[in-house]
Amino acid sequence: MQIFDDFVNRFGQGPPGNKAFDDIILSLVVSLMSIGTLIGALSGAYTADWWGRRKSLTFGVGMFIIGNIIQITAMSSWEHMMMGRFVAGLGVGNLSVGVPMYQSECCPREIRGAVVASYQLMITIGILISNLINYGVRNIEGSSASWRIVIGLGIAFSLPLGIGVLFLPESPRWLAGRNRWDAARISMARLRGLKADPNNPLVEDDFQEMHSTIVQQANVGTGTWLECFAGSDKPRVVYRTLLGCAIHFLQQWTGVNYFFYYGANIFSSAGIDDPILIQLVLGAVNVVTTFPGLYIIERVGRRIPLIVGASWQATWLLIFAAVGIARPPEQYESSGIVMIVAACMFIASFAMTWGPFAWVVIGETFPLRTRAKQASLATASNWLGNFMISFLTPFADSGIGYGFGFVFFGTNAAAAVIVYFFLYETKSLALEQVDVMYSQRELKPWQSSKWSPEGYLDRNTRDPAFFDERRGSAIGEPVGDEKGFSNGS
Repeated sequence: MQIFDDFVNRFGQGPPGNKAFDDIILSLVVSLMSIGTLIGALSGAYTADWWGRRKSLTFGVGMFIIGNIIQITAMSSWEHMMMGRFVAGLGVGNLSVGVPMYQSECCPREIRGAVVASYQLMITIGILISNLINYGVRNIEGSSASWRIVIGLGIAFSLPLGIGVLFLPESPRWLAGRNRWDAARISMARLRGLKADPNNPLVEDDFQEMHSTIVQQANVGTGTWLECFAGSDKPRVVYRTLLGCAIHFLQQWTGVNYFFYYGANIFSSAGIDDPILIQLVLGAVNVVTTFPGLYIIERVGRRIPLIVGASWQATWLLIFAAVGIARPPEQYESSGIVMIVAACMFIASFAMTWGPFAWVVIGETFPLRTRAKQASLATASNWLGNFMISFLTPFADSGIGYGFGFVFFGTNAAAAVIVYFFLYETKSLALEQVDVMYSQRELKPWQSSKWSPEGYLDRNTRDPAFFDERRGSAIGEPVGDEKGFSNGS
């Protein structure tokens, strides 16, 4: 959209007939949305806790729609367009916290990773659809309809989320955190497809596991922002805050949006005849290769794919930068082909690993009492990294050119190291069990895949005797009501 004639003529700088975007103006128009998303992500901690996960998502969609309307009504002021993107960003930031958190809290552990990873899949499909629309309207790029259609369709795509989520069950963890235990049980039964049988053993076992941990957390009150950094009686709270922020910041600094935000500009300057078509190819690669990630995350886990993915991405970014500098594509056609292949291989790895897995990690890592706030901080770090990429890329492109790829090589290598030494394996664990695992101070991240919770022979096999005894002890004992915790809690 940045290279459409009407868009440039309306919002670009310079004399009529010879307009172009200044680097600083283009940076601001693109990147201020990321500032909006950063603020929206932080606000998501409040709306998700105040109104519930579902209503918070509807609020986020409403803000996004308002921002898109502001953009569509822009006539010739880049400031108008920029502020519309800022407001839309407030909604996107709110949603980027709320959606993975809602998915994580609602899904059974058996499919939680794949479902949360589907969040990234939907993002990749959205990018591909936008690329298809851009490709389709390029023949009318002299008309304002070219970019207004692109922005306006975003409203249509967001409405099913904003309205449809209100008909879904509320998060059982949020309901339990509000002492609404009966509603939490019914919600959990609905999510298991057992609405007519809320006392089914499958629901009862999950409910009892959730109940015991949430009651313990409730006894020490509600988590604060300070607790995310100052710690509490809950081990590794600060550790998990910093880990979530690091992984999400580095997800952006893998370099993926270097290609998606400015790919058309980069490939156009490299002498590619149809840069929008190349963007379409990259978008298609992004979608297709996300599907294997849904299988990998449940089959292999979180740690190994993230480490291998970061290493693979670093390798192809090194090739991209080295070829671009040693044999500039403007002079050597073969270099352009190699760089496009390197970009595709990089994006394929990102789509299978760092794209979806980072969202799964923040949905699983934090304790309930501070989950919304820590998820907001991690997501805000994601959008801070996004802002830095979108703001700095035009200047880096003018300054060091393809050498920017060397920076991304280093950040991907750093990401692999951080995951190896600090991230715990959460595959097949309930959210409450993840919290227990992080509380084991003697357990090291590289040993965590062998850890199993109490009452399990391994992560996928329950000990029948343990759960029979637990169900027996729970018969006749209320676990809570709409007014307060049972047993004096």
